[in-house]
Amino acid sequence: MRECDRILSGRRPTSLAEQLAVLAATADPDGLPDFYGEGGPVATLERRVAGLLGTADAVLFPTGTMAQQVAMRYGAELTGRTAVGLHPLSHPLVHERDAYAVLGGLRAVPTTTAARNPTAQEVAALDEPVGTLLLELPLRDAGFVLPDWDELVATVAAARAAGARVHIDGARLWESVPYLGHPAAAVAALADSVYVSFYKSLGGISGAALAGDEALTRYARAWRHRYGGTVFQQWPVALAALDGLTDELPRLAGYVAHARTVAEALAALPGARVFPAPPHTHQFRFWLPYPADVLNAANLALAEQERVWFVGNWQDTEVPGLAMAEVTVAGPALEYDAPQVVALGERFLHRVASVTRPD
Repeated sequence: MRECDRILSGRRPTSLAEQLAVLAATADPDGLPDFYGEGGPVATLERRVAGLLGTADAVLFPTGTMAQQVAMRYGAELTGRTAVGLHPLSHPLVHERDAYAVLGGLRAVPTTTAARNPTAQEVAALDEPVGTLLLELPLRDAGFVLPDWDELVATVAAARAAGARVHIDGARLWESVPYLGHPAAAVAALADSVYVSFYKSLGGISGAALAGDEALTRYARAWRHRYGGTVFQQWPVALAALDGLTDELPRLAGYVAHARTVAEALAALPGARVFPAPPHTHQFRFWLPYPADVLNAANLALAEQERVWFVGNWQDTEVPGLAMAEVTVAGPALEYDAPQVVALGERFLHRVASVTRPD
């Protein structure tokens, strides 16, 4: 992928030297590093995030998993309710090895079985009270899907009426803004806390921030230390995040817009399906009626022989012979218009046919 001249889905991997050059270009030549989360680029980054989200403060965490544990624990302590409203496909249930329960002593209450965020009616009908309602925007494992603005406002209001705090898992919040039709600060204002990622869409090294009022962030700093997240120095993470906020954040709306063009073109390929249609963010799901190993082999052959990357990381689904991949429309994909996407897809499928054709 790194050696490809053109890429449809994803970004070209960067070398260590390239990443170090970005850090050097972003750093204040006379600046000093942070120490245990205080000062330096970390303080600059936290102020920047709080400004973008319109919150009183923000706290840098080494991982979003840790940040979310703190947010849910805080809701339990304030409300006296250890239950958390979680979608069965949400990140804490699918990707965090049950840390909310094992480390936080919390208990999940499923909010809906539908492949979308819960509605106001579903939140109001929960059969037991929750201390925190967690809303993942977008819901990645349902296909990067978002509610519309009015649905989101109503769901938050229903949670408040039930006495719950609201936490937004905004790992991909930055690219959700165009679909929601409101700036990030307006989205964050709906919730008691919000977590954002610095590497998923902004191209940072790692790291996340938990933002909210000063009471929350004081608590967050204390529990970050207890969880082992108050790292001696995090200036590389902070500098990379600041670069992403400066250079990549303004481009995300363009990626989201172009994702609609790419998705529509891919959907025209024989046997193809995309979801959502149109995409809600710059990422969406893409299915083709072939085994994953065949599709991955064809993509690799295309990359090796034509220096072009189509779509990688295909996974088999529960339907035999049908595979799915997540498509990410970023800067490299802007080079493709709709006819070029179709032409590339046809060349890819030609290679798929050659892989599946018997000798």
